[in-house]
Amino acid sequence: MKIMIVEDDLVSRTVLETTLKREGHEVVSMPDGRQAWEYFDRDPVRAIISDWMMPDMDGLELCSKIRSRPQTPYTYFILLTAINPSRENLHKAMVEGIDDFLQKPLNKETIWARLHVAQRILHYTTEIRQLQQMLPICMYCKKIREDEDYWKQIEQYIGERTGSGFSHGICPDCYKTVVEPQLAALAQLTDQPPSAPRQGD
Repeated sequence: MKIMIVEDDLVSRTVLETTLKREGHEVVSMPDGRQAWEYFDRDPVRAIISDWMMPDMDGLELCSKIRSRPQTPYTYFILLTAINPSRENLHKAMVEGIDDFLQKPLNKETIWARLHVAQRILHYTTEIRQLQQMLPICMYCKKIREDEDYWKQIEQYIGERTGSGFSHGICPDCYKTVVEPQLAALAQLTDQPPSAPRQGD
């Protein structure tokens, strides 16, 4: 996974970069939030580990700009803190879109666990994004075509990918255009007097 490190302290940045590379990740290192944003705006990454307090642009400002960038695949954002954040700061960070926190000094096992969660969440967000994009769907029966040219009911297709179940209802438009005419036709049938018997019966 390609990960961006944003840390103004050279020693901390180097240690974290070395740790991530040993785990097999591709790493981009930036010394401050502004340079990180300039890079991200040209070439978005899927995961960022950023220090909170930095000159020029801190971690929260960086996260806020990334979240507001249009047409951007979801980026998992981990914020580095030197101390446990207060409840007020924690709330502020979550509002800005922070996904997780890492407290200094960093621990290799903790970093691995956080990134494992990040990869799983990014996998799910990618699947959701694919579902939101245009899908080949039959104009008559509404089945969806998979890559193997196999057609599935839309409920089955989405259920297999998200684990979601479906309950069925009737929207107001369909009730007006489909159900009401059917009810009116049924009422006409029930209100008609019985037909006279035919001769010879």
